[in-house]
Amino acid sequence: MSNSSSSYHKNLVFTAACIGMCFFGVSMITLGAVLPSLVTKLGLSGLQTTTLVTFLPLGMLAGSLIFGPIVDRFGHKALLVPSCIIVLLGMEGLAFFHSIPLLQASIVGIGLGGGILNGETNALVADISGEAEKGSRLSFLGMFYGLGALGIPMLLGVLERYYSFETILQGIGVVMLAGILFCIPIHFPAPKQAQGFPIKEGLGLLKESSLLLLSFVLFFQSGIEGVCNNWSTSYFGQMTDLSASQALMVLTCMVAGLTVARMLQVVVFKRVKPEAVLPYSLILTAVGFCLLMFAPGLVRAAIGMVIVGAGLSATYPVILSVLGNRYPTLSGTAFSVALAIALVGQTTMNGLMGLISQRPGGIGLYPYLMIASLVIMLFLFKRSLK
Repeated sequence: MSNSSSSYHKNLVFTAACIGMCFFGVSMITLGAVLPSLVTKLGLSGLQTTTLVTFLPLGMLAGSLIFGPIVDRFGHKALLVPSCIIVLLGMEGLAFFHSIPLLQASIVGIGLGGGILNGETNALVADISGEAEKGSRLSFLGMFYGLGALGIPMLLGVLERYYSFETILQGIGVVMLAGILFCIPIHFPAPKQAQGFPIKEGLGLLKESSLLLLSFVLFFQSGIEGVCNNWSTSYFGQMTDLSASQALMVLTCMVAGLTVARMLQVVVFKRVKPEAVLPYSLILTAVGFCLLMFAPGLVRAAIGMVIVGAGLSATYPVILSVLGNRYPTLSGTAFSVALAIALVGQTTMNGLMGLISQRPGGIGLYPYLMIASLVIMLFLFKRSLK
């Protein structure tokens, strides 16, 4: 190895990871937040809009697949700063470009950079953390996803009365550039497989039943999060008396519950093994979905979504800390496999919910589908611990 662990400052590296995770939150939310303005500005048809949106998950899947082997071979700095730059350029593309192909390229860039940063930052924190502190540090990192994801809609909501969305994106770009400049001089840990790409070992991981079981826990976790983000407002609109603005407010309660719970986990995971917490979190999530059944009013729906967010908050930190401890020499590649499977889960379950919702009253099955997924997650997790 080219440099020892003493040649990097752990807190500075952790700060860089938090900045990268914030960029991931921005990459997940920006397109959805500015899409209505883009459609109006360019007069996009429904088909053009759909094709634009499709490019984001494609870029994210590519980013999730490639980051692991590259990080294990070349180290974290080789990807962290370039991916932040790619997300920044993609965002500015949304502000400046008028041609559809250039917009598509920008969206692929946002997805690609975001997909890399999601895995890269989690793998980095797992690598620099001791076994006992992995869970709490990964939870702390996850809070910065919430900051990035909540920050963009809030800024657009507050500033759009005074500035165009292009001007707001340019301003956000300046702040992001400052974050990148902060990360550039920082020394990162040395690559773990500096002698070459760990292809044989990486392929060997695909035979690991433990890795696959844990990855499929994330398959359903990511699916539940995707369905909640995309279908909750439709469910409340069709199955309850909530107005559109109330439904959006209830959806925000989920993100708030998730972010606050991650803050608490920073303390809890220092005292309790993360693996011991996850079964209770999944049961808590199921209780939240039970509150959403039978036409809830505003208060019950809001409480239900806060509980859902709080319950879902533990899964990623717990699963990634277990993976980081089980596969320390190939953590990047292990995270790549897990996060790619998670993204496939998000696409699959969104598609399934779309098919179900087209049937009369199908949207009413939303909480039941979510509870069934949680039961499967609990079973898979228990199997992975044997």
